[in-house]
Amino acid sequence: MSTSSKAVVSFIVGAAVGVAVGYFLNSDKKDELVEKLKDQTDRLKDKWRKRKDQFQDELENELA
Repeated sequence: MSTSSKAVVSFIVGAAVGVAVGYFLNSDKKDELVEKLKDQTDRLKDKWRKRKDQFQDELENELA
């Protein structure tokens, strides 16, 4: 794929994402969408925090 083709595809994908985000932010479901995103980010934070703690415990056990 040539450089100009990649640029065109990137522009089209970016425009599509922008349109989708604009649609959802202007719709009545905006609050619902934002709440879902907050819940998902909180779950991901908890998951990574648990993995970090587990890794840290394993590393301390290995070094002890």
